[in-house]
Amino acid sequence: MKLLVVEDDRKLATFLAKALTEEGYEIDACRNGRDAVARIGQHEYALVVLDWMIPELDGLAVCREVRRAENRVPILMLSARAEVNERVAALDAGADDYLTKPFHLEELLARVRAAVRRGGADRRALRVGLLTLDLLERTASVSQRRVDLTPREYALLALLAKNAGRVVSRAEILLQVWQTARDPGSNVIEVNVRHLREKLGAAAPPIETVRGAGYRLGEPESPP
Repeated sequence: MKLLVVEDDRKLATFLAKALTEEGYEIDACRNGRDAVARIGQHEYALVVLDWMIPELDGLAVCREVRRAENRVPILMLSARAEVNERVAALDAGADDYLTKPFHLEELLARVRAAVRRGGADRRALRVGLLTLDLLERTASVSQRRVDLTPREYALLALLAKNAGRVVSRAEILLQVWQTARDPGSNVIEVNVRHLREKLGAAAPPIETVRGAGYRLGEPESPP
């Protein structure tokens, strides 16, 4: 499930992206309002976390542009403005929720979960063979057996499932799951893939290693 974080403060943007990634979400990020409007128009997001005070178009203008285009993506507005009339202005502009800075991370994550639930996940379930991912609850099951995954394992599995049949490169995995473009040179991906294989079991679609290319979630093998 992909979220867009719109925040021009690099430190806060990095913090938000890391926290949300650890919760199992895929994160896109940008730093100004015009870029935000363009991305929202081009991609399907489960939620937009939007700062009010951003360059080019502020958060209110972004909300108005998005709603004018009849896009109903849920929007959680962040702002240091705490006055009632300012919260009202944000909600009237099209925001679905409003959180004032500074905030507690636990409350932000709870509001994100609630907004995503309210957003109506029309494609809540993703199925590949006997593997089912609940994109709202961020859970996985094989043949209706719940599989206990860490947030990082779930994020990796979701990325492979959304691209089932296609090779997902190591660089793409690092960017989408670990939020880094720099390869640490460790076996962190291999370790997580091994854990997934062990937890999913033989009934799940196999996670194939494509040497020199990456990983692919394939179709289950037919019984002999």
